[in-house]
Amino acid sequence: MKSSTIAILGAVILVGGASLLSSRGSATTLDAGVPVHNVTINNGIQIITVSAMGGYSPKKSVAKAGIPTVLRFNTHGTFDCSSTVHIPSMGISKNLPSSGATEVDLGSPKVATLQGVCGMGMYSFEIDFKG
Repeated sequence: MKSSTIAILGAVILVGGASLLSSRGSATTLDAGVPVHNVTINNGIQIITVSAMGGYSPKKSVAKAGIPTVLRFNTHGTFDCSSTVHIPSMGISKNLPSSGATEVDLGSPKVATLQGVCGMGMYSFEIDFKG
C-alpha cells in the first residue's frame, strides 16, 4: 500500500510539473503543436534566443513576421565554429564571445525562413517567420 501511494504521488508530481512547464509564458508553437520557449515579445520587440555551443539550440524557431526582431545568441565557454554566425540572406556575419549574449537586429522580417550557419558550415539553424 505504501509503495503504491508513493508511485501515485510521483506520477501526480511529474504530470503537474510537465503541465506547469508547458503553460509558462507565451510560447510560440511549431506546426506540430510543440511549444517553442525561445521566442518572446517584450515592449513590442520580438526576441529569439539561441544557444551557440557545439551547434545551435534550438535548431528551428518559429516567430511572427512583421515586427521588430532581435536574435540573441547566448554562449557559455564556446570555442568551436558555432562561435561564428553567418546569415547569408541578410549579409550578417558575427563573431560571438566565448561567453555572454550577442544581439543581432533583424529589423521586421517578412514571412520567410531565415537560415544561419556556423563559420565552417557544419551547424545550422533556421527561423520560420509566419504571418
